[in-house]
Amino acid sequence: MSQELRRWFNSHWTPAKYQAFLASVDADLGDPVEFRVSETPCFFDTALAERMCASGIDLLEQLTNPDYMRVSDRAVPEAYRVPNEAPHPMFVQVDYGLIRDADGNIQPRLVEIQGFPSLYGFQPLMAEHYKSAYGLDPDLKYLLDGLDRPAYNAVLRDAILGGHDPENVILMEIDPEQQKTRCDFICTERIAGIRTVNIRDIEQKGANLFYSAHGRQVPIERIYNRTIIDELERKGVEAPFRWTDDLHVEWAGHPNWYFRLSKFSMPFLKHETVPETYFMNTLDHLPDDPENWVLKPLFSFAGLGVIVGPTRAELDAVRERENYILQRRVRFDPVIDTPYGMTMAEVRLMFIWTDRPRPVNTIIRTGRGKMMGVDQNKGLEWVGASAAFYV
Repeated sequence: MSQELRRWFNSHWTPAKYQAFLASVDADLGDPVEFRVSETPCFFDTALAERMCASGIDLLEQLTNPDYMRVSDRAVPEAYRVPNEAPHPMFVQVDYGLIRDADGNIQPRLVEIQGFPSLYGFQPLMAEHYKSAYGLDPDLKYLLDGLDRPAYNAVLRDAILGGHDPENVILMEIDPEQQKTRCDFICTERIAGIRTVNIRDIEQKGANLFYSAHGRQVPIERIYNRTIIDELERKGVEAPFRWTDDLHVEWAGHPNWYFRLSKFSMPFLKHETVPETYFMNTLDHLPDDPENWVLKPLFSFAGLGVIVGPTRAELDAVRERENYILQRRVRFDPVIDTPYGMTMAEVRLMFIWTDRPRPVNTIIRTGRGKMMGVDQNKGLEWVGASAAFYV
């Protein structure tokens, strides 16, 4: 951590600057952000970012080898097994909690890994507004792998478009106007020139998909998929196509990787950053210290169904144990010094994999609750979504 920058920021922060920061983000978007954005960015040592990047690449190598590909076939439900699977994921999120080791140094510990897009469009916008609203050094870096903002936009745009005309590429989501992440959809539309389309409004004709714009049907050639399958089922939404159809469509982020790179992956990973993890149905007996474990359904999203420190009764109540993991609890250490006390942080390392797995950006979630999601830290100050700068 950069203590010098931390002290400078805390001493120069004012409520008026924070309100100006929030207003500037909303004005830039033309729409209010629907989740809590923290009063502060985070200032991390570059060496920490490098350790997380190296760890993330190591984990991805383990999860794209032939042995894991065979094992993880059973993670992809037959009803959602999309043809023409890509040999590797395009968008990957590696989530780390931060702890202090015996020498007091900050170390990353894996929370989970996801083969699905995140806020690639919104994060750079938020970081830039942190800089301008608080008068931070304009040369502070928040992107990874030597990228600047134009180069980052180009990498993201090329990954999403895949050489297609932006008119024929869509961001697909369920009821996008009702999603808290619509701020990211706005930014993505600007960067890639594409349109966000509600999955309910897509039409299928044979093996082709279409969306309507300006009174005409536009062919869909490529989909940047933001549709969460468990949300689709929870809301009872039926897609206008079968996921198993051999459609004349490319995927910017093949949907099968949502299942392959998920909580399902955790028991197979071997790395110093990875906590002890088991499929619940493989355990001969449940732990005698459940307060030191986390119960997670395999394919939940945004923390749904996760129980930190479950009771024995909650463990005994689980029926379909093959669909749950038990993970040794990582107790995050408070590492962010704020006027409201020390705060914990979770770092989402964001990859774009076209020719190689490339770490490009981070999302920071800070909190003082059991979990780092914004929904688990309601009513608190100096917590929420944030950006990282590296010094």
